[in-house]
Amino acid sequence: MWIGANWVVESASRIAKKLGISELVIGLTIVAFATSAPEFAVTVSAALAGKMAISVGNVVGSNIFNLGIILGLVAVFGKVRTNNLLLYRDASVLVGTGLLLSLFFFNLELSSAEGIILILILIGYVIFLIRSKADLDEEVPEGEFKWTDIPKLILGIAVIIGSAHLLVHSASSIARNLGISEWMIGITIVAAGTSIPELATSLVALHKNNYGISLGNLIGSDLFNMLGVLGTASVIRPLSINQSDFYSLIILAAYLIFLFGLMRTSWRITKWEGIIILLIALFRWWIVTIM
Repeated sequence: MWIGANWVVESASRIAKKLGISELVIGLTIVAFATSAPEFAVTVSAALAGKMAISVGNVVGSNIFNLGIILGLVAVFGKVRTNNLLLYRDASVLVGTGLLLSLFFFNLELSSAEGIILILILIGYVIFLIRSKADLDEEVPEGEFKWTDIPKLILGIAVIIGSAHLLVHSASSIARNLGISEWMIGITIVAAGTSIPELATSLVALHKNNYGISLGNLIGSDLFNMLGVLGTASVIRPLSINQSDFYSLIILAAYLIFLFGLMRTSWRITKWEGIIILLIALFRWWIVTIM
């Protein structure tokens, strides 16, 4: 998984330079969408099987892991820098999406029409990012592009996803042999397992000082989860949830607002703030498991 993440970060950075876009934009789009493949597969499969709660719960749990545990770890062990552009262009879209989802699910259902709206918002956002090219306060990555970077990116993504699948499968088998319940396995190993590609990619990007890819991957992945994954699942079959699931969405929206404020203070997230984010994520995870 670490090898695959290295390939993804290195090739994505050089592709970004070739296209004249920043690391943040490549992290928000190509890298984020690729690392969200497990969430997409799990959520759409659950929708096809009529398991609506799993569809929505997987996205909520993944977002808790991405912008809680992974972001907290990145802040504790490295640097999380923000700026005007990241905050008001990308993070504001993330907050708005969280509030919009809460509004759409107010009647405890996400209709196919609402799903189409979510997908259209995602398409519009991606087109805007690509057309904006590199902005003045974003750093264009270093490194010369080679044609091998494209297959290297694809292969790296495949290695990450395949490794994550093996990790979840083997960890679940070990947990069963230790007598841990299927429910506990589902809310811990499986929920975290679909976010492992984001974790590996963000930590490798952090290690290589590719801060734009590291943070952009997390924000873009959560946007893709809420807009693309839930949007597609609801088009396949309208998603219905219960009242406790709706409360989880409200908590998610409130957390995104809190995170927006945290990113605005000093235009960075400190190590201590990273620890706070980690503790909040663990508390939210516990709350979701008992609701």
